[in-house]
Amino acid sequence: MAENFDVIVIGSGPGGYVCAIRAAQLGFKVACVEKRATLGGTCLNIGCIPSKALLQSSETYHQTVHGLKDHGINVGEVKFDLARMQARKGEVVSANTKGIEFLFKKNKVTWLKGAAKFTSSTEIDVAGKAYTAKHFVIATGSDSVPLKGVEVDEKRIVTSTGALELDKVPGRLVVIGGGVIGLELGSVWRRLGAEVTVVEFLDRITPGLDGEISKVFQQTLTKQGFTFKLGYKVTGAKTSDKGVTLSIEPAKGGAAETLEADVVLLAIGRYAYTAGLNLAAAGVETDERGRVKTGAHYETNVPGIYAIGDVIVGPMLAHKAEEEGVALAERLAGQAGHVNYGAIPGVVYTWPEVASVGATEEELKAQGIQYVVGKFPFMANGRARAMGETEGFVKVLAEKGTDKLLGAHIIGPDAGTLIAELTTALEFGASAEDVARVCHAHPTLSEAVKEAALAADGRALHI
Repeated sequence: MAENFDVIVIGSGPGGYVCAIRAAQLGFKVACVEKRATLGGTCLNIGCIPSKALLQSSETYHQTVHGLKDHGINVGEVKFDLARMQARKGEVVSANTKGIEFLFKKNKVTWLKGAAKFTSSTEIDVAGKAYTAKHFVIATGSDSVPLKGVEVDEKRIVTSTGALELDKVPGRLVVIGGGVIGLELGSVWRRLGAEVTVVEFLDRITPGLDGEISKVFQQTLTKQGFTFKLGYKVTGAKTSDKGVTLSIEPAKGGAAETLEADVVLLAIGRYAYTAGLNLAAAGVETDERGRVKTGAHYETNVPGIYAIGDVIVGPMLAHKAEEEGVALAERLAGQAGHVNYGAIPGVVYTWPEVASVGATEEELKAQGIQYVVGKFPFMANGRARAMGETEGFVKVLAEKGTDKLLGAHIIGPDAGTLIAELTTALEFGASAEDVARVCHAHPTLSEAVKEAALAADGRALHI
């Protein structure tokens, strides 16, 4: 006989585990299915967390070698221990995944170990056992998009998974895709000595970012040693004991070229992952891109089955999935769960960092919305000068006439932290002047946010 729960969440990534915990807090009997040996999904195991650990280690090394002299700190020969960096990364991941296990026990969430497969619209099979629930939540996340002619082996040709596990620094790393994942992991290996070339089909990197930010970002990475081949497509790859030969050609036509690499990182995007779920047995519909179709409140076409996170429409971001998980759990409990998709920040964890929330200039122009721009450079910020981190600027976009904040974009030190204030302002419908009127501590990087908001009205104080 099948064991029954109020809520069964399929997948323990950021969306799934948060949904499960919140549902348990609201009084539901909850189970969460996870086939990995550890909880946390892609993000905690082979994505967000391990990549940030390596980014931090490589940045610390780079700062020691290149930045300490300016502070009057002289050190002897500096070497890095890649094996120790990788071990530390594993320790960080383990601490986080074990933390979720603790939270499951604390909130009485049952971990069903194995892969879930729908046998009907009201029942799933996990490791040969049947389970039923009043509510099923699909939170199976996403996987790396493959590319025809480029066969991944996770040794010579790798996805982000393999790029996080390299046991030596590649002499030449070619990144296919100029998006967030490729640029972050490219930064890790560039700091440790790799020659990094980025091949991007479009004529710019990070296409979702504000155009001005994207342009400055590319210039910054170029100064750090990145090489960019924009407007190129990859047509094939041949591996050997010596490395990889990539065949590329201009996207708009032209002579073919080859690139030699020790390692190739394939990072052209991610796709909704539903393999093995047997959605057909449940009658759940997917769209042309394989994403689970949902309504305004995450319901599928089948009563009692819902979906959240990367597996549905929207930005593939861990925090977006978390917000959806909480909103859905609260709606199942009869509350008014809601996610404001116009106020979801995005961050690129290179150095300097890049962060964005709300509309870009390109989006506002396309919508015919009149706006004003307020910008303030970190070069004019006292704390940034003291830190020796003066690259970049804060940019706010406000509606002309009403001054309502429409978007904010930052490239600079700790941009990922600074964007939180502007996300809050956007969430509460604040104006640029509202941000400018708030007293910001001195000297802090956040004063650049205040000054950018002042600049939207042409009254910045320090430029």
